Amino acid sequence: MSIEQLITEHLDIWTAADTEKKSGRGRGSATSGNVYGIKKLRELILELAVMGKLVPQDPNDEPASELLKRIQAEKAKLIAEGKIKKDKPLAPITEDEKPFELPVGWEWARLADLTTKITDGTHHTPTYVDSGIPFLSVKDMSSGIIDFSSTRFISLDEHEQLSKRCNPELGDLLLTKVGTTGIPVIVDTPIPFSIFVSVALIKAPWELVNVDYLRLLITSPLVKRQSAEGTEGIGNKNLVLRKIEVFLLIIPPSNEQHRIVAKVDELMALCDQLENQHNNAAEAHEKLVAYLLGTLTQSQNAEDFNANWQRIAEHFDTLFTTETSIDELKQTLLQLAVMGKLVPQDPNDEPASELLKRIQAEKAKLIAEGKIKKDKPLAAISDEEKPFDLPVGWEWVRMGDICRPISSGSTPSAENFKYDDGVPFLKVYNIRNQEIDFSYKMQFIDKMLHDSKLKRSTIYPNDVVMNIVGPPLGKVAIIPDAYPEWNCNQAIVFFGLINPINSYYILNFLKEGSFLKGIELIGTAGQDNISVTKSKNIPVSIPPINEQHRIVAKVDELMAICDQLKTRINEANELQRKIADVVTYASYFYSKSQSNIL
Repeated sequence: MSIEQLITEHLDIWTAADTEKKSGRGRGSATSGNVYGIKKLRELILELAVMGKLVPQDPNDEPASELLKRIQAEKAKLIAEGKIKKDKPLAPITEDEKPFELPVGWEWARLADLTTKITDGTHHTPTYVDSGIPFLSVKDMSSGIIDFSSTRFISLDEHEQLSKRCNPELGDLLLTKVGTTGIPVIVDTPIPFSIFVSVALIKAPWELVNVDYLRLLITSPLVKRQSAEGTEGIGNKNLVLRKIEVFLLIIPPSNEQHRIVAKVDELMALCDQLENQHNNAAEAHEKLVAYLLGTLTQSQNAEDFNANWQRIAEHFDTLFTTETSIDELKQTLLQLAVMGKLVPQDPNDEPASELLKRIQAEKAKLIAEGKIKKDKPLAAISDEEKPFDLPVGWEWVRMGDICRPISSGSTPSAENFKYDDGVPFLKVYNIRNQEIDFSYKMQFIDKMLHDSKLKRSTIYPNDVVMNIVGPPLGKVAIIPDAYPEWNCNQAIVFFGLINPINSYYILNFLKEGSFLKGIELIGTAGQDNISVTKSKNIPVSIPPINEQHRIVAKVDELMAICDQLKTRINEANELQRKIADVVTYASYFYSKSQSNIL
């Protein structure tokens, strides 16, 4: 079977094995993703290329042993002329190092056998100037090409000093060696530049060494494994020069190197085309899902809503096939819930206006008993603040009007923290997956401190908490009843809801997150902050109390179904990834037993 057949006859395997896009909610979220199957296919193409299984061998080709002799002769000539230094002898290549048998005419070699110089850029931070000679680091070539768009500059004098040891020139090969390691980049510009220690420079007699084949070889799994094993250090890994020098390489005859490069370019272009088609289809699918779900929230009446839902229901199995689409569905369900479109209204329900009267009466009673302090009155909600019209019996109200005094916490000094008992103390990292996870970095404070200096930020079970420092914002949770009282730091605001309002309805309202669009954030240095005052003034859509219970029950039911769908999708994706792995490995081992894959 040819490699083209392997690609085209198994399109479902390569494109179905999709690495799911990851998405966040609220400000500061981002998305990313790739096609796992095509990634594995690219690796297979490179693996076959360097094994001699991608293109047929030609018995008329001059063997690689003759090419290596000419390279060694050229190096000896340059040494005799004083143009390069003599290398230290390299360790011989043992049989144990060779992972497979080579085709006739091919040879094993170390990188230093082919090169005249392997070094890296300056180990000292240079003096930067506003303009001059570009000074490149790993960030300027991590995309696989040299990118001058954000480089810094050094003076011509400093560049000339650095060039005495390390002088990148047109046609040379660079290799990233710190941070993002092992990316080869061919110098394709005559513009002079210097490099930092994070980049290695490889020079060779390029009239004999095919730089395109060498770049391809370094990106192959064979050399990538050696590259990973050649890194040292903790955190920001460093691919050390002595390991680069002894990279084990596979050298075909010169003519076959050119054929391999041409075939790899052709097949990678086919992979690019396949990936683009897949991504375009995925993008179109996302837009269709977003549009159809949008028709639900924009429905003007029950008849319109039912028609729009029927359109979605008829194609449910083809619309909701990715994690992203399920997340969009969950978000839409929350929107419908807080707009009064998720469950039918019951004209026999007591209207929310009566519920709000009872809340205000309960709040006045607590104030009179000295259990809570009286808040300043909040401004009436203007029509501009109301993002949608409410059903009959619903009301808009500010968050502060249905809660005990809203506040954020504060952080006591380090000696006040305990790790075994006391009052549980929450930080933002304890709000995980919209729930309280107190087992993560558990901390307590002394009960005496809680009852005195930190009494203002006492939190009780069934209160709702939200982070007010981000990104991302919109992390919310309900306080569990594992402890009778809690406390928190200044990055969390808490909403102590007055009975009989349903805390889980308010939790769903905050999860929906549209209220963030109406808040002007504060903050600097990449941080978003919501003030306590703005938290008090959040406009909330309040249904009758019976409808709150129905909404919460329906949201729980539908979210459980969505989670089941997502689990099935993840299981199917994992199966597709395993199938892609199996096909890749099977093709690899089959090819080892054949003269070539063609």
